[in-house]
Parts: sequence; C-alpha cells; structure tokens
Amino acid sequence: MGGAGDTIAGDDALIRFEGIGKTFGRVRALDGIDFAFMRGECVGIAGHNGAGKSTLMAVLAGVHAPTQGRIEVDGRDAPHYDANAAREAGVRCVFQELSLCANLTVAENMCIVHPQLHGRGWRRTATRLMREKLEEIFPGNGLKGNELVSDLTLTQQQMVEIARGFTVNDTPVRLVILDEPTSSLDAHTAEQLLAFVSKAAQGGITCLLITHMLGEIERVADRVMVMRDGGIVSVLPRAQSSRASIIQAMGQHLEADKTPGATQSQAARSTERHFRWNVGVKRHTPIEAARGEVVGFAGLAGQGQTEALLAIYEAASRRGPGRAKVAFVAGDRGRDGVFPIWSIAQNLDVRWLAGGATRRRGLVDLAAARAVVEAWRLKIGIRGAAMSAGILSLSGGNQQKVLFARALASDADLILMDDPTRGVDVGTKRDIYQLVHDESAKGRTFIWYTTENEELSHCDRTYVFRSAAVTRVLHADECTEEALLAASFEEQAA
Repeated sequence: MGGAGDTIAGDDALIRFEGIGKTFGRVRALDGIDFAFMRGECVGIAGHNGAGKSTLMAVLAGVHAPTQGRIEVDGRDAPHYDANAAREAGVRCVFQELSLCANLTVAENMCIVHPQLHGRGWRRTATRLMREKLEEIFPGNGLKGNELVSDLTLTQQQMVEIARGFTVNDTPVRLVILDEPTSSLDAHTAEQLLAFVSKAAQGGITCLLITHMLGEIERVADRVMVMRDGGIVSVLPRAQSSRASIIQAMGQHLEADKTPGATQSQAARSTERHFRWNVGVKRHTPIEAARGEVVGFAGLAGQGQTEALLAIYEAASRRGPGRAKVAFVAGDRGRDGVFPIWSIAQNLDVRWLAGGATRRRGLVDLAAARAVVEAWRLKIGIRGAAMSAGILSLSGGNQQKVLFARALASDADLILMDDPTRGVDVGTKRDIYQLVHDESAKGRTFIWYTTENEELSHCDRTYVFRSAAVTRVLHADECTEEALLAASFEEQAA
C-alpha cells in the first residue's frame, strides 16, 4: 500500500525504508512503507488520527523494530536498527506526548538524552547548552534552565522538549522528528519554531514535521507524505502541497467553513441563565456567558487562560452564584486528562457515572453504560482499538476524542475546553466544531480556550488575555488576526 512513497532517487538519502511493515498482535499499524528521508529537507507528514504516523516515526527513532522490510543508513544496510543505531545516525525525536521528567530541572532533563553530560561542571554545561538552543529557536523565551519542569507551563515544556531535540553534544543532529510540535504553542512561538525549522533544513538537518495544522506543512515542507491506514497514499512535491491537495489525498472533501457560532447559538441563548465569574491572578476580570453561548479565550499561551478556566470550574462547582453542572476537557491529557491504567470505555463514561447515571436497584446499569460508550464511539469516530482496551493503546488524537466525548456524554450544561483540538486531524476538528454548534443550540454553554486563532470564528465573543488579565473582549465580527495580535500585546484592559 505504501509503494507510492519514494519519488526521489539518488545517493543523497540519509535513511531509506523499503517495504517496512509493523504489526501489534493482529493490528497492522504499517504496511509496506517505501520512503527515502533525504539530507537537508523538510518533510511534512499528514494523515488522520490512527493513520500510522506516530508508529512510523517510532520505527525511524528505533523505538519499535519493524516486523518486515529493510532500513538503510547512509546507503548501507542496517539490519539491527534500534534506538542506539538511530542515535548514532543522528536521529532525534520530539514526541507528541512530552517525555520530560517533571521532578527534574530543565538542565537535569538534558542528561536523559545526553548521558555524556557528567563529571565536574556538567550542570553548568547542560544549562548553557539548553539556554543557547532555546534562545536560538525561541528568542526572548525567558527560561534560565534551572527551573523545575513541573513548575513550567505546557507551552514552556514543549519549548524545552523541542530545544533538547536540536541540542548537539556528542553526536551531530542529522534528522529531527517533530510530532505535533506546535500543539501547545501559541501563534507567536509557533512562528518562531517554523522559521527555525526552515533554517535548520537549509543548514543540512532533515526535519520531519507531523502536524494537523496543514497551513504549517504548506509553508515549510519540501515534500508532503500523506498516510492512511498504515500506508503512504501520496507524496506531494512543494509545488503541489496546498492545503486542499493534502486534504484531498487524505480522502476528505474540502467543505466551506462553518458559520461562526454567533449565528448558530443565538436561538438557544437566554439571559434567564446568565453566568458570571470574577477570575484573574493580577486583578479580577469578569467573565460572562449566557445559556447556549460559545465564549472564546485567546492570547499568547501561558497568559492565564487555563488558570481562568480552572477558577471558573471551581466557582461553578460550588454553591452560590455561577453554580452549574460543569465538565472539563483538559488540554494536557497526559497529566490532567486520561486515567492511564483504565480502559477507553472507563475513561469515557466516568463523568456520565458521576453525573447520576441510570441505576438499577442502587447499582450502575451496565447496559446503559455500554450504550453510552458505543453511541459516543460512533458519534465522534473513536478508532484504533476495542473500547475495552487500555486508553494508551489509542493515538494521541483519539485519546483527545475520548476526553471530548466524556464531557459531552455527561449531564453538564457548562463545558470548559482547554485547547481541546490539540493533535486532532482536520476532519475530526470539523466534527467537533459541528458538535459544539449542535450542543450550544440545545442550550449548553461552552468556554473554549484555543491556541488556533481560526477556531475563534466559532465563538460568539472572545476574551483576549495578557499577563493573567483580559485586555479586550472581541465580538465575532471583530475577531480578526490583526485585532487578536494587537490585544495579545496590550497591557491594559480596553
């Protein structure tokens, strides 16, 4: 199925895959992958959640041994290609699920992937290397290198993980895998990263960019590998790698953008059920949301949006003004979202059970629970494993779907969403947008923090945050890229 993959011939291949397949039990994750990763190019990799992208990259990083096929490195056969061989070949990986140790400092985390950093002065050397690379990729980031990772925001952790992947110590960096690298970055830091990726590729480093942000692929990729069902279905040269052509190769129809939520939720909105909360770290900021309204949170990442959502969740859960039945869709699913030792079904129906699920003689109605799980599995398209399988058997995007389904399957009339479409493919995003509009039309209220500014077109109003306070409130017709950028750098509330 992957025979269309390699369209470039010659001796300039850094690593070449021929007929690579990978199975996990009865599940075929990769099927006949043929592809040559050339020196000094940027390859964009697109596909649905569960298409095999992360598995392919795990094989390239030496984490998984292929079930079949052969791998060449620098034109020579590599029959025992593993993590050590990949590292010697100069392969580095920034996985979608961050691998930092939260109880260590930024500098100490350097030693995990650079064990040569030891002896007298290792901490000073590790700190210097990290600070230099962070400043090169993300100028003005403000990190010193001695911070505890658990004290960093998700955006800062993503920046550290990326910088660590590009840092050179004992062996040259020749190929860097970036799996959804901008999923936790705001528009400004994402722009910095893309500029650096282009520069790195021009300097001879092969960069692999896996992302559902197709505009990013369109901007920086020399070639685009499109995957579906474990195989490569198309490889597009730069001249043909438009967003529309990528979507077409993925097997989706390009539809017109959905109408902004302002027009779709108007019928259900009622001032009889008007929520109001005072949130903010530096000063109290009133946040208002009417029944059936979709309210957006925007601004540069780490400016207090998640903290505001958590404050609203706490206030809505207490007795008194602003109280509501509330559900929360976490952005950092690894830390705050999934229960890693539970099954997919248990992760999905836990909020439904907590909300007073149907009971028979005081016991949970298991038939009703199974019906809820199956209905939402079909509704939101959770694929990749049986619902009885562990949640970690799913791809990151499908795990995010489970978190979203968990919230909507509940009895909550207020849904708080902390960047819920991180790592979700373009088709699923459209389904989620439609679900938000449908549910808001039924009277549910959504408060939606997103790092993707284009998603704010689905919101009735948007609160723009700067330094843990709201600088502007933009209505749907005012929410342009220019207005968002200006408000993101304002210090005083308008």
